[in-house]
Amino acid sequence: MMNARLSLDDARRLAIAVLEHAGCSPASARTTAEALVAAEADGIASHGLSRLPAYADQLASGKVDGRATPRLEWTAPATLRVNAGTGLAFPAICAGLDAAAERVRDMGCVGVGIFASHHAGVLGHHVESLAEKGLCALAFSNSPAGIAPWGGSRGIFGTNPVAFAAPRRAGAPLVIDASLSKVARGKIMVAAQKGEAIPDDWALDSAGRPTTDAKAALQGTMVAIGDAKGAALVLMVEILAAAMTGGQFGFQASSFFTAEGEAPSIGQLFIVMDPVRLGGADFPERLETLLSAILEQPGTRLPGDRRITLRATARQEGILVPDTLLSDLKTRAGLPPG
Repeated sequence: MMNARLSLDDARRLAIAVLEHAGCSPASARTTAEALVAAEADGIASHGLSRLPAYADQLASGKVDGRATPRLEWTAPATLRVNAGTGLAFPAICAGLDAAAERVRDMGCVGVGIFASHHAGVLGHHVESLAEKGLCALAFSNSPAGIAPWGGSRGIFGTNPVAFAAPRRAGAPLVIDASLSKVARGKIMVAAQKGEAIPDDWALDSAGRPTTDAKAALQGTMVAIGDAKGAALVLMVEILAAAMTGGQFGFQASSFFTAEGEAPSIGQLFIVMDPVRLGGADFPERLETLLSAILEQPGTRLPGDRRITLRATARQEGILVPDTLLSDLKTRAGLPPG
């Protein structure tokens, strides 16, 4: 498969054009395009431009409201509910976290529950933005059913990612981002688009059998990380992100990848913390003590090191986009294919 190289600015402009052509408001298109291109820059193609065709189809069909305006409600001094209005998730998340970042300086800790939401992209990017402001944050999101409960055979939960970020004394924040399936479902989607096989321990087909066929995997269920313990963590995230926020459960939510059906209307929960208010002024030094103890051991590295390197390269050299995807996106944007 041939690839084309795009600068990050060109990729953002193309993504905005695709989204606006499908009926997205300019503000929502910009916020979403920034998130997708940031994923590409970090080498996470499964959450990057490959998502645009599905987003555009859902915007065009009305499954996702491209002109939704997030509605914020402070239900207590430190708890914020955000109604995403069945729009794209990024505008709602940005609005909620911006408000929380202001309030947390007074409260020390703020919870943000988002409902009637959609695919949150790279969850770690949202908490990273808070860490860049000197804050710590935890994030949880549920998603359409793709993982069966332990011992079961029918999908109840999504891959339900979790993320955490903390500011460092110098340099980029520490960011931890993990899907609770063995791999993100988006990676299987990319493999299906490319016609590539997947490892046989990533997913099960619709009959509950291990499969290397990415398309069969998308019709089946994902394998949870850590077996029974991982399945318990998936349940925990489902409670935090959906039961607590008012989002739909994974087994109620429609697919992120198809234009048919009602809006997924899933949920996200963010816990935003001022580390100095909670842990004292020596938090930065204590964190560095811990990280230094890790890095003293040969062969170790911190989560996110590869991401930072790829991001710097992308700023200089741009990103590689499969020709077939690029041609499709240009058509969707109303641009000539060349």
